[in-house]
Amino acid sequence: MMINFDQIKGIAIKQIFGPNAQAVSSLAFHSRRVVFSSLFFSVKGENEDGHQYIEEAIQNGASAIVGEDEVQLSRLSERYKSCSFVAVQDVRSVMAYMSKHFFNNADEKIKTIGITGTNGKTTVAAYVRSLLNLLGIRSGSIGTTGIWSSKEKLNYVKSTPTTPEAIDLHQVFHDLKEAGDEAAAMEVSSIALDQKRVDGMVFDIGIHTNFSEEHLEYHKTIDHYKACKLKLFEQSRQAVINLDDDGMGMDLFNCFKGPKLTYSLSPSSEADLIGTGIEVMDTGSMFTIHYKGKSIQVFTPVFGAYNVANVLSAIAASLMCGYTMDAIAAVLPHLESPEGRFQVVQAPNDTKVILDYAHTPVALTKLVDEVKKMQHRRLIVMIAGIGIRDFNKMPKMAATIEGKADEVIVTVDHPGYHDPQIIINQVMKGFNEPRASNIHSALTRGKESGVPSALDKLVILLC
Repeated sequence: MMINFDQIKGIAIKQIFGPNAQAVSSLAFHSRRVVFSSLFFSVKGENEDGHQYIEEAIQNGASAIVGEDEVQLSRLSERYKSCSFVAVQDVRSVMAYMSKHFFNNADEKIKTIGITGTNGKTTVAAYVRSLLNLLGIRSGSIGTTGIWSSKEKLNYVKSTPTTPEAIDLHQVFHDLKEAGDEAAAMEVSSIALDQKRVDGMVFDIGIHTNFSEEHLEYHKTIDHYKACKLKLFEQSRQAVINLDDDGMGMDLFNCFKGPKLTYSLSPSSEADLIGTGIEVMDTGSMFTIHYKGKSIQVFTPVFGAYNVANVLSAIAASLMCGYTMDAIAAVLPHLESPEGRFQVVQAPNDTKVILDYAHTPVALTKLVDEVKKMQHRRLIVMIAGIGIRDFNKMPKMAATIEGKADEVIVTVDHPGYHDPQIIINQVMKGFNEPRASNIHSALTRGKESGVPSALDKLVILLC
């Protein structure tokens, strides 16, 4: 593609050194991924500065460089005269806009549903994808459990755990469109919003699940965390809002001026969509939906009141897509859940294993409350400290589970740069009685440790 750098919508350029236009074959923000005629973005990260790798990118074939250091770009332009050097104020924002342009605005050619919240993003993305497919809109999804088309999981090397970097994100939109998909449900994390990975996008629907303390190792303050999440709705045409969420629900309801649907599990709520009378069975949940003065009882194969709320958010999105409640209710029994989100596995000796990504104290509390509604004799809970996350949160997870299970196992998942024992010790600080006979620890989840291996961060064994 021939790119005229000074003609791309939404990009503020300070100066161009060298040719104003270049033939560009691909986009990259890692110098090792640069090939002949690539456009390289010199992104500044937490540990690395892409400006240090500009010459490596040029030697690997880059035809154009986007960066923020005008002095360095000017100097390099004297040495590499055939290369374009584009000086900008914010590389990340420009990368988002240029990615959108490079992939022919594929995000505008499909319906986009963005989901943000401290908990539930992965589950809601899966529910929206499944529900839209059942209703006849071929939909993919993007998030923690991978990249999915309407038919299958796609083979991508993910650039981040949740919301891909802008280059990869717009590649996914392009690929979904080429595969015939008409919609994409995606997790939009607070960090992705802060790092401008979705700059230039306008979501057809933005979904809010909930808000509680998380990611303070990155955001530093709870106010910054909330402000980042609210950014999604500045880029959304319509909003789905959880009125039961004290953390952000009313803030969003009051500030969002476009079309919106609200949902709640409270019978006294004034939400547009209310779920009541939840009955948990071995195969899922029965509940009643109240919408526009009518009530309809439905069954769906999900567990936990919070997952019923997640289903309501997906229903609201489907209503915004033009479907009737009757049509939605008819397909709810076939709804598919994501891997590792209240995933029930039948194990030997009449033991049930529940896998879940309950990564906050709030999520863990809700999960255990729902699990206890299932028939069992003994409850064994395994929690895993994560070395790449907020160390201050780890003791809170221990404090949350203490006294709520027959046995508790503390182990490590993704230690990052840390010694696993340091992570174990940090989690154990949260117990009032860390030496209690029912509290155990293991440095790994391997068979040699006696701890069951799992898809995700938390395992609950019901015996």
